[in-house]
Amino acid sequence: MLISLDGKISIGDTDKMDFDKDLPKIKGVREGLYQYYDLEKKTDFYSLNTGRVMAKIGANERKDPIVCPANFIIIDNKPHLTKNGVKYMAKWGKKLYLITTNKKHPAFSLNNIPNVEIIYYSKLILRKMFEDLKKKYGVNRVTIQSGGTMNASFLREGLIDRLSIVIAPVLIGGKNTSTLIDGKSFHSIKELTQVKALKLIKCNVLKNSYIHVIYSILN
Repeated sequence: MLISLDGKISIGDTDKMDFDKDLPKIKGVREGLYQYYDLEKKTDFYSLNTGRVMAKIGANERKDPIVCPANFIIIDNKPHLTKNGVKYMAKWGKKLYLITTNKKHPAFSLNNIPNVEIIYYSKLILRKMFEDLKKKYGVNRVTIQSGGTMNASFLREGLIDRLSIVIAPVLIGGKNTSTLIDGKSFHSIKELTQVKALKLIKCNVLKNSYIHVIYSILN
C-alpha cells in the first residue's frame, strides 16, 4: 500500500480524489512515485481490492487496459462496478474473481467472458471467503490493496500477516480522509485485544525521500 507520512491513502474525503491521479501533481512527491509502482509489480499473483476502489480509479469508463499477469479478486456489493467495469477488469488481469452479496450485480448479465468467476454469498464472511478461495480455486497468497474500512475488517479478524508499505514524503491531514486502517473506533479497554502489534522486518530508504517498510503482524 501507498500512504502519506500521516497514514492517509487519499488526498481528500470524496471519491473524486485519488492518489493515482493527485500525487503526480504535487512537486516533491511525484518525482519518486515511480518506485511504488515498481514495487507493486512484484506483489502476489492474486490481488484483492474492492469495486469502490476500482470505480474510483476509472474502471467503469476505461476500455483498453495494459494487460498484467495478476488475478484480481474484487469484492463489490453495492455495486460500484458497471458492466463495462467488469469487462475492463476481466481484460486487465489474467482472471477476475468477483465476490458479491448482490443478486442483481451487473456481472450476472454478462455472457461469454471465460475468465470471470462470480462468487456469490448471501452474507460475506471474510474468513470463509479466504477458505473458499484456497480450497476451491487454489489461492494461497493474496495481496490486499483495498480501502481503509475493508483493511480494518481484515486486520481485526486476523486475516493479514504481513504489511508492505511505501511512505510518500507528504502530510495530508483531514479527519475524514481515509487512512490505511479505518473502520469503527474502539470504545473500551476490552477492545485492546483487537489492536495488532507489528514486528519490523525491513526498512529501506528509497530515492526522493520515500521509505519502504515491511512488517509482520503479531496476530
